[in-house]
Amino acid sequence: MTQALQLAGRGLYTTQPNPRVGCVIAQGEAVAGSGFHQRAGEPHAEVFALREAGERARGATAYVTLEPCAHHGRTPPCADALVAAGVARVVIASDDPFPQVNGRGIDKLRAAGIQVDTGLMSEAARELNMGFFSRLERHRPFVRVKLAMSLDGRTALANGESKWITGEAARADVQRWRARSSAILSGSGTVRADNPRLTVRLPDEEAFTPPWRVLLDRQLRTPAGSHVLDGSVPTLLLHEPSASCADDRFGRVERIAIATGQEGLDLAAVLALLAGRGCNELHVEAGPTLCGALFAAGLVDELLLYVAPLLLGDSARPLLHLPNLTDMATRWQLQLIDQRVLGPDIRLRLRPG
Repeated sequence: MTQALQLAGRGLYTTQPNPRVGCVIAQGEAVAGSGFHQRAGEPHAEVFALREAGERARGATAYVTLEPCAHHGRTPPCADALVAAGVARVVIASDDPFPQVNGRGIDKLRAAGIQVDTGLMSEAARELNMGFFSRLERHRPFVRVKLAMSLDGRTALANGESKWITGEAARADVQRWRARSSAILSGSGTVRADNPRLTVRLPDEEAFTPPWRVLLDRQLRTPAGSHVLDGSVPTLLLHEPSASCADDRFGRVERIAIATGQEGLDLAAVLALLAGRGCNELHVEAGPTLCGALFAAGLVDELLLYVAPLLLGDSARPLLHLPNLTDMATRWQLQLIDQRVLGPDIRLRLRPG
């Protein structure tokens, strides 16, 4: 199963909106075949593993990181393929919450007389596909907020200048987190200040499915000529229902009206919309207002925080705009799940709770 999970990780940048899945077929201690799901619409992991195993699959054990599918989508059911190949046992790390699977794959295997065991390394399997599980179980994507700060907790000078707080290694690392995401979200304030492209820049030989861009612009104030309006990748622009624009600057993006809350667009409605369009992992690169609003609303699942060894001073801009606290008991507690040194900088992965 460890090998199957490693194989599944090879689809980290290319399978969405599908999950990342790996499969290993073994005869005793010997591996007969292995494979992973490479792209949505192409064969699943079990198909590649069965092709490699051939007749050696008969009587073998298949280790699969996610329950084999039991329905005809863009590819035939993998449960049927395992039955036809004559495997004797299937070990599954995690059930599949997709409504058309969700236990049916397991039932189909057992009905054919195949021994099925579940739960082996399930936590690792869910972690690999946290966005897929979030979309299907919580009906919203897994939200990861990327921030870069100085040692004194500042993200930009008072005039908005922020290039560059971190070094080249940290900025290259960000590109890989963008690449594994379904979409990259920002706000119109960040676009007006920095004019970002919000695209992935990786070496040509590294395959990835380009994430779409999502821009929150309540009053349609994004200026003409902004990179996010260039149509280079699919882009959603979300605004309040009453907003209007007299010119054609938004002709290359899809505009969608979203209900407003007390302090802006309804962020929960934004996430529900994105989940409905197949967004598994949402990568957020925005200013302290939008990031703070997401965090205060309990909609942030992970902070990707890059810390640079420099100081910007008291007048520089803060990390997040959050409500004032009057009691330490109400502070926001974060769990450190990973830390890495990237050149002169440190990357922290933190999760609420």
